[in-house]
Amino acid sequence: MSVFNWLFDRPSRKHPDPRHHANRLAPMPATEPGRSRFGHADSIPSGRFRFIAIDVETACSDAASICQIGIACVDPDDRIETFSMLVNPRMRFDPFNVRLHGIDPDRVADAPCFTDAIEMLMPLLDPHHLLQHSNFDRQAVTAACRSSGLDVPDWRWADSVTIARRAWPELKGNGGHGLANLKKRLKLDFHHHDAGEDARAAAMVVLHAERQLGLRFEDLLKPQPRKTFAAKVTLEGDPAGALAGSVVVFTGALQMSRTEAATRAAQAGMCVRAGVTKQTTHLVVGDQDLSVLAGHDKSSKHRKAEEMRDAGHPIRIIGESAFRALVAGAGEL
Repeated sequence: MSVFNWLFDRPSRKHPDPRHHANRLAPMPATEPGRSRFGHADSIPSGRFRFIAIDVETACSDAASICQIGIACVDPDDRIETFSMLVNPRMRFDPFNVRLHGIDPDRVADAPCFTDAIEMLMPLLDPHHLLQHSNFDRQAVTAACRSSGLDVPDWRWADSVTIARRAWPELKGNGGHGLANLKKRLKLDFHHHDAGEDARAAAMVVLHAERQLGLRFEDLLKPQPRKTFAAKVTLEGDPAGALAGSVVVFTGALQMSRTEAATRAAQAGMCVRAGVTKQTTHLVVGDQDLSVLAGHDKSSKHRKAEEMRDAGHPIRIIGESAFRALVAGAGEL
């Protein structure tokens, strides 16, 4: 077998890789110039945790080509312990992937194969609820297991994207709920495309969401009741309120009830109306049920408000979090 094939392709079944039965962790290579050093643990964490976030990096477009596994363990005090290990995928490395995460064949030469890596991690991961940001990590683990002839582990998976959508619905259509946008919006400090760092970021997203919604991780995983849209609510604003003269309209399903939202607005001085008109100064946007929007990704109120804003009408389009802050601030004046 040529050196080129050893580095970039799966080994032939007739010539198994002698490192297949490696039973130790490969040391993380020295940090390359320009790449950050991370405070990951030197060994696999042990004990019981609230939940564990997991992230993987791949060598190429094949989802089974896992070349790094990172985990972030959240303890009962919400402290996060991260661990990262390199994996020899025994597949080719695409230049695009190498540029993305900085891992190449030389860096994984002494790393365990996926079979050995997953065997090392199983005792920790099996008892815990696992968190991923989007479904890619679960797909990659499934693909790598099948490629290696392993049974796919029956892990309990959760998705921090789903949790983020619940906590910050206003980001839909406004940068989205990917880690890059959440990093900016939540002021998260992590280095993207290092598996341990990305796992820590997913864990931090959930901790922020817990505080945002006042719910614990276990409650965030419970199915939400199907959201129904409340009857139209109109109220006159308190003329002595700090926001007197403002006219607010609500669209979509809010975390608070429509009645509660209208009451808070009126107490702050805002008149609450059912539809967007030339008098509307604020549109508060909640979650949208795409099944009732006739193929659109925004409600008719939202689209009309954007048209008015683009035409020069001074209307603000805000999410529920911004609305809560607005009326809370008005109450302090």
